[in-house]
Amino acid sequence: MAIQLRGRPLMATVTTLTSLGFLLIGYDNGLMGGLINSAPFKQTFNNPSPTITGLIVSIYELGCFFGSVWTSFFGELLGRRRTIFIGVVVMVIGAVLQTSSYERVQLIIGRVVSGVGMGAINSTVPVLQAEFSEKASRGLFVCMLLTTLNLGIFLAYWIDYAFTQTYTSTVAWRIPVILQCIFLVPMLVLLFVIPESPRWLAAHSRQADSLEVLQRLHSDHKTEEDINLLHEQIVKAVEFESSVGSGSWRDLLHNDEIQSQRRFLIACGIQSFQQLGGINALIYYSTTLFSTSLNFSDHLSALMSGFLQTWLFLASFIPWFLIDRVGRRPLLLSMITAMSLIMATQTGLIYNVQNDSSIAKGCGIGAAVMLFLFEGAFTIGFQATVWVYPSEILPLRLRQRGSAVSTACNWIFNYMIVQITPIALDNIGYKTYIIFAVLNACWVPIIYLFFPETKGLELEDVDRLFAKDNLVGSRLVMAVEHPSDRSQESHRDSEDQDRVPSGGKD
Repeated sequence: MAIQLRGRPLMATVTTLTSLGFLLIGYDNGLMGGLINSAPFKQTFNNPSPTITGLIVSIYELGCFFGSVWTSFFGELLGRRRTIFIGVVVMVIGAVLQTSSYERVQLIIGRVVSGVGMGAINSTVPVLQAEFSEKASRGLFVCMLLTTLNLGIFLAYWIDYAFTQTYTSTVAWRIPVILQCIFLVPMLVLLFVIPESPRWLAAHSRQADSLEVLQRLHSDHKTEEDINLLHEQIVKAVEFESSVGSGSWRDLLHNDEIQSQRRFLIACGIQSFQQLGGINALIYYSTTLFSTSLNFSDHLSALMSGFLQTWLFLASFIPWFLIDRVGRRPLLLSMITAMSLIMATQTGLIYNVQNDSSIAKGCGIGAAVMLFLFEGAFTIGFQATVWVYPSEILPLRLRQRGSAVSTACNWIFNYMIVQITPIALDNIGYKTYIIFAVLNACWVPIIYLFFPETKGLELEDVDRLFAKDNLVGSRLVMAVEHPSDRSQESHRDSEDQDRVPSGGKD
């Protein structure tokens, strides 16, 4: 490789690549919501009916679902870099197809193609980031990625607003669509600069290459002995996972000694829960919510939607300071509880607005505030953990496949929510919100009982967290613990002094 980045520059480059991937997720999520109601878009596609408009918006999620499923079959074989590369190329093709569309069929095909590429990217970049990051800062790095995701939503809403308010030609929607290539092209360049994940290399019998990447990554702040020890832990964990068979599809159907099936179900569960909690009903249809539920004018609804997504971006900085200090479970439990209470309150407020009661005006203001509070609670709790947790919880040999399937769960439920939200608002009105309140309330006991804390653990130590009995736990300790750990503690930097945590549940 021509460029041999080392240490912090290498870590910064990996984080830049994954950040661009997440920014793209946000941008594409927010893109169509601000374009489909514009006059140039309607004129180009002959005033599509609400059903066709819903199809144009939601078909992207189906593409993402199929891209994630494809990645679950081929991603582990190809590796992290190649999978992302293929996803980026496919997304460029999809962007060009959409931008050059004059017929609905071409636009829909372009949306599906872009979705397939996004599914591959979205399934892989969290894994790549987790496998390069150190345990003490893994959550922080993923929070940074989620801030860039929210930045993408923020940019999409305001770019849409600027172009649709400024231009009356098809430029109003074509330029915002093609602008996603601004993020895609740099990703292609960065993929040729970074190496493959050291954990993927170790899992595919390329131990020498894995050690070389670890040396490049840590040589500026770790001793040679510490790097060799980390490499030995990774290799031993791979060998142990291979011995219990945690790498094939069949392993998803039964619980082995390190509970691979349970860990897979947790990864899928948390991704599904976040979508069923209602967040994308707000992101995709915030303008509709402000106009339909709160009776705001079209212009004010568009402005409020932009402000709402701006708040989502700003609030996403809060978990930067919490996730690796407070932990994953406390953030999930507290914020999902808040989301449920907010939606329950919203139900009553919207009831008064829609029935034009004597306090309707005040309730309308309160309901608008509730939307801001809901998005704030989501980004602090759910969003801060939902992408880091599956990559942490899954065994190494199952990580790419499991992450891809859990991402597929995210996208298929995203598709469902995007499809049913306008129908629910039209048919049951304010009662839509109580559905989300009840669903969020259901997640709290499930997370409390079945989702363990992963804060501060090396990825290899999570196997011990799920070991079924003391004998398996002891074997894992022998697999990843170096005989000279204790004698060398005084020579390590502070973040590595607890290299093998206790492994107990929260």
